[in-house]
Amino acid sequence: MKTSLLVVIVALLAVPGVSSAAPGGVYDVKHYGAKGNGSANDSAAIDKAITAANAAGGGTVRFTPGTYKSANTVHLKSDVTIQLDAGATITGSGADTYDKPEANPWDDYQDYGHSHFHNAMFSGDKLKNIGFTGAGTIDGGGHLITGNPKSGEADKILSITRCDGLTLSGVKLRRGGHFAALINGCTNVVSDGLRIDTASDRDGWNIISTTNVTITNATIAANDDALVFKSDYALGAKLPNGNVSVNNAKLSAVCCNALMFGSETCGDFTGYHFSDITITGAHKSGIGIVSMDGAKISDVHYRNITMSGTYSPVMMKIGTRKRCGDNPGVGSISGITFDNVTGTHTGSDFSPTLWGADGGHRVSDVTFTGVKLSVPGGSGTTDTGVPSNNPADYNPKSIGTRPSYGWYLHYASGIRFVDSSVGFAKDDGRPASIVNNSSDVTFDHFTAEKGGGSPYDIGFQSVAGYCVKDSAVRVNVTGSTSDC
Repeated sequence: MKTSLLVVIVALLAVPGVSSAAPGGVYDVKHYGAKGNGSANDSAAIDKAITAANAAGGGTVRFTPGTYKSANTVHLKSDVTIQLDAGATITGSGADTYDKPEANPWDDYQDYGHSHFHNAMFSGDKLKNIGFTGAGTIDGGGHLITGNPKSGEADKILSITRCDGLTLSGVKLRRGGHFAALINGCTNVVSDGLRIDTASDRDGWNIISTTNVTITNATIAANDDALVFKSDYALGAKLPNGNVSVNNAKLSAVCCNALMFGSETCGDFTGYHFSDITITGAHKSGIGIVSMDGAKISDVHYRNITMSGTYSPVMMKIGTRKRCGDNPGVGSISGITFDNVTGTHTGSDFSPTLWGADGGHRVSDVTFTGVKLSVPGGSGTTDTGVPSNNPADYNPKSIGTRPSYGWYLHYASGIRFVDSSVGFAKDDGRPASIVNNSSDVTFDHFTAEKGGGSPYDIGFQSVAGYCVKDSAVRVNVTGSTSDC
């Protein structure tokens, strides 16, 4: 009798669609009916394999080499890792059969793509211990939508909300529509060797309202934002963000921002460390920090960053869009350090900028050490008054032409430039730096390329407590006091 039972069990395990029910087991999607031939719709088989792994207490859903078309949304479950072997590709579909967007009563506080999560190739909510690993690819195939999708259309590859424990390593995400990956309200996220190519679509990876994140060896080439940290109101609350490290990354953005905070900035951000990062293009900001919706952004550190091809190498702005629930107030940016940062600036002439909202909401406590920037230059002498500003817009162009070719500071406090420099590719008639309506600003061992027609190198306008030391620069002072 025992021998017969064993024979039956062995026979069942050999039948497609029946797999080991042991926690930690491997569940090959082909055993659940997936064809992997590029034409059959394998979504149902993938869902079955995920369900089986979850029911067993967890496991790995494996994709061996092949092309797996997924025309329906795949529903992730806890304790399940998706493993894509080298040569395995999951591809999207244009059949318009993905899950429709769910209703969201907080739609008005962020863009449509941030407000809806079900309309994705893979989605999951309130899950724990999930992952995407291996050396394979998930490719939207040109079928995912970059704008607002209609019912049945997907605009994301991965859409994961309120998760605890996410691994996203090794795999490649291509042609993701609006987002290759969007996570919101998660914690304990680990990523190593992630590759994203959305240069023909929009965003790379949006990390929203998320804590405890470690990212290493990422390569992200996006059209819109490459690697961006946000906090919105899509989940109906201000949520925390922070305890994040990003090391050894390569980032580029065709039209927009390479490494960015915002623009959605509802909850506070604190505890970010970025190191050994190469940025090779950004037609907005190479490094951007904006607080538009009331967020306090603090304790953020950049070290060993190399930038080229950016329109605005560094942009910090406190705005007053206030798109965050009821009465969010005005945010802040403080406690920021830059160490060993080099950047070449190309294209449009957006000077590196620190812009506070007003005298009570200043960009504060920022130190630049060994920061060496080169900008295009080529402008003539301009008026040195405060440029125009749209307080509801976070883009570099929201502020008019800066009257300095290099650093422009407006409503800033506690700013230090140490062993840093700014220069230009073409002679420029503007000063290298202007500081306006600020306090406690120091240039120490600062080098500035002198424009042939520029009246001075550093100008202080209504600054309480400026200091220039060990710097061979021409200084102009208006309504300001020195504290050297």
